[in-house]
This record gives sequence, structure tokens and C-alpha cells, in this order.
Amino acid sequence: MSRPGEARRRALLSVSDKKGLVPFAEELATHSFELVSTGGTAKLLREAGLAVTEVSEITGFPEIMDGRVKTLHPAVHGGLLARAGIDDAALTEHEIGLIDVLVVNLYPFEQTISKPSCSEAEAIENIDVGGPAMLRAAAKNHDRVSVVVDVRDYERVLEFFRRGEEPSAAFKRELAAKAFAHTAAYDALISNYLRARLETASPYPERLVLSYRRVAQLRYGENPHQSAALYRHPAAPSGSVAGATQLQGKPLSFNNLVDADTALQCVLAFAVPACVIVKHANPCGIALGSTPTDAYEKAYAGDPTSAFGGVIAFNGPLDGATAETILANQFAEVVVAPKVTEEAADAFTRKANIRVLESGADHAPGFGWDMRSLEGALLVQEHDSGDGSSADWKTVTRRAPSTRELEDLSFAWTVVRFVKSNAIVYARDGRTLGIGAGQMSRVMSARIAAIQADEQGFDLTGAAMASDAFFPFRDGVDLAAEHGIRAVVQPGGSLRDEEVIAAADERGVAMVFTGRRHFRH
Repeated sequence: MSRPGEARRRALLSVSDKKGLVPFAEELATHSFELVSTGGTAKLLREAGLAVTEVSEITGFPEIMDGRVKTLHPAVHGGLLARAGIDDAALTEHEIGLIDVLVVNLYPFEQTISKPSCSEAEAIENIDVGGPAMLRAAAKNHDRVSVVVDVRDYERVLEFFRRGEEPSAAFKRELAAKAFAHTAAYDALISNYLRARLETASPYPERLVLSYRRVAQLRYGENPHQSAALYRHPAAPSGSVAGATQLQGKPLSFNNLVDADTALQCVLAFAVPACVIVKHANPCGIALGSTPTDAYEKAYAGDPTSAFGGVIAFNGPLDGATAETILANQFAEVVVAPKVTEEAADAFTRKANIRVLESGADHAPGFGWDMRSLEGALLVQEHDSGDGSSADWKTVTRRAPSTRELEDLSFAWTVVRFVKSNAIVYARDGRTLGIGAGQMSRVMSARIAAIQADEQGFDLTGAAMASDAFFPFRDGVDLAAEHGIRAVVQPGGSLRDEEVIAAADERGVAMVFTGRRHFRH
């Protein structure tokens, strides 16, 4: 009912996104709802031939301040917050009608600030005030009011009225929870927008407010007994796995997404054609090439066994020839590239289960924060964006690396940033020869990397070695030198640096210190 003693119900509709509104409102009208609306929404409904009551007619007060104030009135909020059988006297005394259904979606703040040309003044004007206030009022009183923020819920609401029923208590509670999530996410966007424009000593706010939207319910998590879902940040950039378009293949799994993110971040660290193959969150083969096919063949040759069922990433357009080479060589779970040509897409259709992702060419490195969950807590840090120029490195041995060795060291140092600690990478001529990842001792990682190189028939003589952190003892350098390594890049900073440098000098190995560690846990 609209107010005590009246049978007609009332729905207030005030939306920014008007998709599907007219047919929804038309059917509400057939179920004896009086339609109340504001501004552009009222105009749309009238143009569709519907009878509409302006909010100003029930408040007795016009919209003012260019629409900034229109629904902030007791006639609106009393109609939303009134409790059946409790507040009847107040409704009668002040001639306030009940509002039974509230349909609101908010000013498009997210879409507004995503425009490159958006000014701060424009952003501020797209902060909704009346909408969130109404949503919170209706959601608080969900025992009586159905509050709708999602176009996909229009049909679900109507199903009750078609059966001659009121929406159930459980359904109204679900709608209320969704409304509070909607306003919370909206406020989080505004808070983060304003905070980004503050000049503060710390980039980390006292209260971290995050807004992510669920975009996929995954089959399971890391293991089949774990449930999982994918949530995307509203501003997830092109050039990322989160912003990628899936062109074909089965739905992405939790592990697919983790590996694809690692592979794409790694390959985008290179400016020339490159290919990265990742298996179980670690690169197993990385190479530069004159073409994508050349880069892929070299990366694949780095560890064909581990590449089986891996994730393959490119930093440039993926052409048909490369796609054909992948299909001829191996089974892949995921292939991702900024652009997938029509010829490549056609080739992959022969293997319908391969997930093919087009990430987009505009990559925003270091977007947001790197976040890791703990039991009941969240760790937040800036992204490890690398070192910059090797010109800042310091040669600490008697022999300085040659120009070619510096190129190999720079490549290996870029790669090691994406390998789980303890990490060792052997490389030469823009390709990895052996990778040792995730071991409890650094010398064991060095040993595993050498074993991998040997299994693929690679001669490490004259190759470069990168270590993501300092060598605590000389044994890692000794082992590498025995296999022919001639140049080493590492952060330095060990208590035994002099011992490690001495080991390099004894064996004629050039060593440089970067002064920066690259742990990856």
C-alpha cells in the first residue's frame, strides 16, 4: 500500500543506467504500482506512455541546485524507512506515502573517471548523494521494501508479482545485501579517487577500502576441493590478464590465471619480440627472437618437458605461423598475446580446448598494488618494477664483463625477477639455458639450473648467471664456474661478499652488483 488504508503500491525509480527500465516499469504498472520518478528517468517513462508522479509532487519541493537536491526529503525517506504497523501514525500525521519498491543505480562515477579527459570538477559532480541515501534507507528497511540496484534482478522481482505474491523475506534480504555492497563499492571508488590526489607521506591509507567485482565463478581453486572466483578491479587495465578477452577455449582455472599473469608480466618486460613459457608459476623457458616464432622455438627448446601443458605468452602480435608452430610442438593450456591475428585465431580453433587470450596492447605496468592474503590479514606492497639501466651496476671483480656478457646479464636479471626464490638463471644470447627455482638453498637452485641445461644439451661455457639475492657462501659461484659460467649478476650485500668476489676472481668470472634484490615468494 502507498499509505495506511490505501491499496495501491508505490515504486520509486531513479536510474542512471536505464537499460531494461521501461518494460520493467510497464509491468509494475499492470500490477497496480504508482510510478514515482525524477528528472531524466521520469522523462523516459512518460515518453513510453506511462503515468509518472514526479518526486517533487510528493515532496512539495522542487529539485534545486541543478538536481543536487531532489530526493533528500522526509516524504521520500519516511516512505522508505516506515515500519509496517509501527510508524502508521507518523505517516498519517505527515501525509507520507509508503514506498514499496525502490529502483536506483547511481551516477556513473566509475565510467566518468575512466575517461582520460575527466576533470576533477566533472568527477565531483558525478558523486551521487541522494541515490546512496535512498538505497541505504530501503536496504535497512528490507523487511518491507524491495530495493533493486541490478538490472538482472528486474525479472526476479516481477516473478513474485506475476504469482500474486510479495517478494519473499529471503529475496528482499538478498537484494538489501546487494544494495549495501553497491554503495560500499561506490564509496570505495570515490575514496580511492580522492586519496590518489592527496600529497601524503605514506601511499598506504590507514583504512584500505577495496572494490572488486566478481566476473567469474571458477570450477575450483588451486585444487579440486577448493572453491574459487575471479574478482576484477573496476580500473583493470588493458594489457593485463584481468582485462584480457578470451577468444576461445575452456573456462580459465585458478592456476591458469596465476600462470598467465606471471607469463604476461614477464614477457612485457622486454622491448623486442619475446616469448615466455610458464609452468606452475615459474618460467621454464624464455627467449628473445627476430620474430614471435623464433622467440617461441628458443623458449620451448629451453625445457620442452616442462613446457607441456604450460602457459605461453608473447609481447607482440601472435601470427599464424607461430600458432602453427605451437600446435605442432606441444600441448598448451593457455596462449596469451596483446593481439592475436585472424590467421592465428583460425589455427587454434583446431584445438578447441586451448584457452587463447588477447590482452590488448596498452599495458599499464605496476597497476595498483601487489597484494597477498594471510589468515585474517592482507599484505600490500608496491610492484617490483625492476632496476632500470644496467649502467648503474657496479663491477666488483678484477675482470669487467664484456659488452656481450652485459647483454646476457641484463637479460638474465630481467628473467630472474619472475622466478620464485631462491632463483638462479643461466642465459646466453637472449635465451634461458637453465632455471633453478624455489629451492631452500641457493646452491641447490644453481645445481638444478645446471642439470636442466645439461639435459637439453646446452653448453654453459661463456654463459651468464643471475641470482635474485646475494650468495651467502661462495659455493654457488664455484659450482656455476665449474660449468663454464663467465659472468654473474647479483644484488650483493652478503657478510661474505669478499669471499664470493674472491671465488669469482680465482676463476676469471666477471661479477656485477645491482644493489637491489628480487625475491619472489
